[in-house]
Amino acid sequence: MSDLVKGEATTVETAEKLGLRPEEFRKITEILGRTPNFTELSIYSVMWSEHCSYKNSISWLKTLPKDGPHMLAKAGEENAGLVDIGDGLACAFKIESHNHPSALEPYQGAATGVGGINRDVFTMGARPVAQLNSLRFGDLKLDRTKWLVRGVVKGIGDYGNAFGIPTVGGEVFFDECYNVNPLVNAMSVGLVRVGETVSATSEGVGNPVFIVGSSTGKDGIHGAAFASKDITEESAKDLPAVQVGDPFQEKLLLEATIEVIKTGAVVGMQDMGAAGITCSTSEMSAKGKHGMNVWLDKVPTRQAGMKDWEILLSESQERMLVVVHKGREQEVMRVFEKWDLNCVQIAEVTAGDRLKYYMGNDLVADVPAESLVLGGGAPVYKREFTEPAYFAESKKFDINKVSVPADLKAVAKHLAAHPNIASKRWVYNQYDSMVGTVNMSTNAPSDAAIVNIKDTSKALALKVDCNSRYVNADPETGCAIAVSECARNIVCSGGEPSAVTNCLNFGNPYNPEVYWQFVGAIKGMSKACLKFSTPVTGGNVSFYNQTSSGDKTEPVFPTPTIGMLGLLKDKSTRMTLDFKNEGDSIFLIGKSRNDIASSEYLYSWHKIKNTPAPYFDLDEEYAIQNTIKQLIRQKLVQSVHDCSDGGLFITLLESAMPRQLGFSISCTKDIRRDAFLFGEAQGRIAVSVKKSDEEKFTAFLLDSKTPFERLGEVKGKGILVDGEDFGAVSEYKNVYDTSLELILQ
Repeated sequence: MSDLVKGEATTVETAEKLGLRPEEFRKITEILGRTPNFTELSIYSVMWSEHCSYKNSISWLKTLPKDGPHMLAKAGEENAGLVDIGDGLACAFKIESHNHPSALEPYQGAATGVGGINRDVFTMGARPVAQLNSLRFGDLKLDRTKWLVRGVVKGIGDYGNAFGIPTVGGEVFFDECYNVNPLVNAMSVGLVRVGETVSATSEGVGNPVFIVGSSTGKDGIHGAAFASKDITEESAKDLPAVQVGDPFQEKLLLEATIEVIKTGAVVGMQDMGAAGITCSTSEMSAKGKHGMNVWLDKVPTRQAGMKDWEILLSESQERMLVVVHKGREQEVMRVFEKWDLNCVQIAEVTAGDRLKYYMGNDLVADVPAESLVLGGGAPVYKREFTEPAYFAESKKFDINKVSVPADLKAVAKHLAAHPNIASKRWVYNQYDSMVGTVNMSTNAPSDAAIVNIKDTSKALALKVDCNSRYVNADPETGCAIAVSECARNIVCSGGEPSAVTNCLNFGNPYNPEVYWQFVGAIKGMSKACLKFSTPVTGGNVSFYNQTSSGDKTEPVFPTPTIGMLGLLKDKSTRMTLDFKNEGDSIFLIGKSRNDIASSEYLYSWHKIKNTPAPYFDLDEEYAIQNTIKQLIRQKLVQSVHDCSDGGLFITLLESAMPRQLGFSISCTKDIRRDAFLFGEAQGRIAVSVKKSDEEKFTAFLLDSKTPFERLGEVKGKGILVDGEDFGAVSEYKNVYDTSLELILQ
């Protein structure tokens, strides 16, 4: 083999076509001490893309809280976060985006997003037990939006169902800002015995390196770079950047991976996601402070005649890179042969830090591993940011200039039928929520998904959440609300918030106003996570979520999706949201506010769109959640449900519908009726209480100095507000259950 690198030298123009900036091309030339060839430049183009390097976000991501008493793997240390949950068990979890692929090919884009996030979890040795997702789409009146929704939901369902992991929760939101660029965020949660994980590292000179799983094809080439640029009218030409998934192959890979880790023959393992072989060889080598010689011609391929850079950059799914202790190759090969999967040695660990890629005897690329990765040689930028004009304008909103509708019943029915509030039954009926028999939420609804941990007294409480309208109104407050609502949902379900993963979806980071939104969201997330002691274990940044057409560029709402892990230490404390008994009293814990800002009511009924975020006080939120924990532990409440989208009326309606139990309430006299019923001020939770427990309940709240008020009682089959008949619960339930499917069927 020759140490002379083959291939013609490239130019700045080549670099720009690959998405690199002129100054980055100059830095690469400086690192190599020569002009890179096309293969080397392709390597840097994907590894220095925003998707892989976080070059425009890492300086702010480092400010997020990462320390906690239960952390086993902090952000950036492994493929997914790892948290100790007791009884010798750990939970691995992570959320990531697959937005750009889903915008072009929704079925495969969403399906491979599910596959990729599950691999991040099981490549550590954790067996996935639950999946969640957070989806954003445009105006449902548009045929393209309907096509995207149908494709994404079917892709998630088909892949997840075949893979055999239940989808236990999620959210779906519609707004015209997502018309062209939908957001598809997928979360996976897995369990593993403490000490039985494997790290994504490479070490031990002479150790063999295997590629395992599927063969390598031309799908997904330059996918990471594609995810790091705007979607335009020309984006359809990038379809090769959309991967193709095979859930049955992934299921085999899962079982083989869990089995091979148990042999003890594995040094390190990493899945091949963004940037494929390039990413896994470079990140594992940099982490282990070693190099590799890699023979690309040995990689099993689906197409003949693939070029070296195509093999390197392919993002074909269901593949892993495994570093094996020398002399134990046969043990590893036997496992993968048993599961009928490729297991081919393609590399060897070397001293130093050089990654040398060969085709036959030709050296086609020679780069230092450290120069490719986050925290190594990859560029780090601190972008300028500017407060957008709309922010100051939103502060001028005056509730007194909005008239209270004469017919509030009509507003209630409008909200119950609105796609952002109504049942997502059409979506989740396509997901298998019961496979694996761990989901405890199917027939007993709660604010968070509850997942049984078999052979223990414990359960996981899981939630994904982000009201992007709030974040757009005020990024810092809106993101703090997203964290707080996740925690609130977990607490309302009887759990204790533990840790956070995030998927940060924003527009172009080179736009100072977009970057201002990003910085504000990070600040809001930091203060809320510190308050709730929920360290950030990792996640994903997805920039360039916007649409460019001609001279016009429209970013999506800033959408920092929060995925939170909570724990029920005792499954008997599990709490549900449904009213239980006729005659139970209904209380509101927290304080009603004269606030309709950024509510679905104001946005979709009055068509007033530029307003502040709703009322929010982090200290009040924290105190109220602590009160709820105590009420649940002391068994003083029958149902618990937080007030969020649609306000108090929708909260009570959702508690009424499961058992068809109605309610009669009175509005607080010093609050506008529309604000009382439909405002979305934060820090409020509705509970129902047995008459026999009411004295203890009120005494506890008075002693804790928690604000509360008695709203009314669970009564009959209808809804009464201040004595006015708002209709039967069944009438609302029919509209609530069917409105989305009537649009999409």
